[in-house]
Amino acid sequence: KTELLEFYSTLFHKKPKLESAAVPVSTPEIFDPKELLSFSGRLKKDTYEVHLTAAELKGLHLIQDEYQLYQKIHDSTLVDVIQGRGYRVDSLTHSFPFVTPDSKVVLEELGQAYEALAGEGNFFTVSSATRTESQQKALKRRNRNATDGNSSHSYGISFDISFIRFNGVRGWDGKAQKNLEKVLNHFQQTGKIYVIKERRQSCYHVTVR
Repeated sequence: KTELLEFYSTLFHKKPKLESAAVPVSTPEIFDPKELLSFSGRLKKDTYEVHLTAAELKGLHLIQDEYQLYQKIHDSTLVDVIQGRGYRVDSLTHSFPFVTPDSKVVLEELGQAYEALAGEGNFFTVSSATRTESQQKALKRRNRNATDGNSSHSYGISFDISFIRFNGVRGWDGKAQKNLEKVLNHFQQTGKIYVIKERRQSCYHVTVR
C-alpha cells in the first residue's frame, strides 16, 4: 500500500498521505444487541435502482480506473478496510479493500452489532468492496450475472457480505446467517443501508445511505 501511494503521489506532485487524519471520521458507538429491532419474514429487498441512486448522490464521483482510485486514496476520500470487530475482508480479486470514511463507520457498526449478537470473536466476511468502472466491465465479460452499466461499487459506498462464510469457514451456517440478517434488517429499518440478497453470488449487497 505504501509503495503504491508513493508511486501515485509522484504523479500528483504531492507528498503521500499514509493516514486519513485529514478527513474527520466518526467512530461507531458501543452496540447493545437489545437495540436490534425484532422482525418476521425475509429481509426486505431494496431495488438496485435505489442502490445506484444513493451511490450517485452520496458516494464519490464514478471511479473509472486505478489512477482515479489511488488519487482518492491519496486524498483520503477512500480509506482502507481489512478487519475489525465482527468482520474480516476477504482476499479480493475484482475489487479493492477501500470505502469512504462514512461507509467504513457503518461497516464497523455492522461488525460490532453482529459480534454483540453472535458472541465475542464471531465475524462475517466482506467479499467485495470498491470496484473501478474498468474492473466492472472486465467482470461483466467473465460473469454474466455482473451488473450491466455503472455499479454502485464504483462510488465507494457499497460492499458485499458473504452469507456462506463466517469465522473464516466457507459453508452453510443457518444460525450465523440469521444473526447477520437480523443485524442487516435493523440497519435497513433505521435508514442506514440498502440491501439486496444476491443468491447467485451468495452475498448481501449493501449500500450505505
